[in-house]
Amino acid sequence: MTGAPIVAPALRDLARLANQLENWLRPRLDADDVRVSGLDYPRGSGQSHETILFDARWSNGGESFERGLVVRIKPTSFTVFHDDLFIEQYEIMRALRGQVPVAEVLWLDEDPALLGAPFFVMQKLTGRVPVSHPSYMKEGWVAKATPEQRALIWENGVRTLGTSARVDPQSLDFLRPPGRTVDGFTLEWERWQRFYEFIAERFALPFHLEAMQQLERSAPASRPEGLVWGDARLGNLMFDDEFRVVAMMDWEQPSLGGSLNDLGWWLFNERMKVADNGGRLPSGWGDAADTVALWREMSGRDTADLAWFEAYSAFKCSCLTVRTMELRDQSPPGGDWASLPIARALDGLLRAL
Repeated sequence: MTGAPIVAPALRDLARLANQLENWLRPRLDADDVRVSGLDYPRGSGQSHETILFDARWSNGGESFERGLVVRIKPTSFTVFHDDLFIEQYEIMRALRGQVPVAEVLWLDEDPALLGAPFFVMQKLTGRVPVSHPSYMKEGWVAKATPEQRALIWENGVRTLGTSARVDPQSLDFLRPPGRTVDGFTLEWERWQRFYEFIAERFALPFHLEAMQQLERSAPASRPEGLVWGDARLGNLMFDDEFRVVAMMDWEQPSLGGSLNDLGWWLFNERMKVADNGGRLPSGWGDAADTVALWREMSGRDTADLAWFEAYSAFKCSCLTVRTMELRDQSPPGGDWASLPIARALDGLLRAL
């Protein structure tokens, strides 16, 4: 998107990277020669991982080939999340290929010797992303679309989210840590409990602790396992020119915790986007009730406990805000993390439980 900033966690010498990738790709492509060009970072999104787009050209047996590729590098310093699921990110994209729209992952290199960290290379897809910086509700191609086009963006996004809820969790058993037999919901809860404890080592977070305790006391009794995308929001979808979903992106925190985690996250993200937009929904956009109805139709899942999952998502996002602000050397007004808009939104959702 023109004008959108680069928000990658780190920047590197792209000319040097091109040379490194050329040498690395040669044996994997069984190529006589490889040339890498067009290296660039995504604009307006991609702040948790270093993700670099590029084009590769090579020859083999006198025949020439060309392909758009992406290298995604494990973060080593700007580490947003507590649990390291970089390998699982690669594995789940490989497992979901053909079930939901994801880019094809091609190679994984766990050796940090070449780029300073493990990385994987995947297919580069063509499309547009509703970026968050600046918000797609205010600027860019979504804001400039007609109401009818925005209705298609919203509908196709929610339909894709609902379809992902139908993925058989038994096909994703590699997401279960070795030796653990507890249900996926418990594993998801424990992950975010660890995250809270991680940030609470450095900051006084009484509001977050109280929120976590209230959520634990009121947790739903029904806990069916199901795929959790982990960052389910419109800004992690790519669309083609007909406003159809090309890919679901950013699978860095997948789990078997149940699909309502994703719907709750989606709703909370939209809630905050709308609040930032002065409380206004873009014309053509479905509201929360429309989203829930369409998701239920596509997924076939019950949404009886949805209010809890949206509050839980708000808790997760509040913890992530503390961590990302820490990484950027930022502090809340007066040092009060509960004063931030995201924490106030969490408080409102907790009061409604």
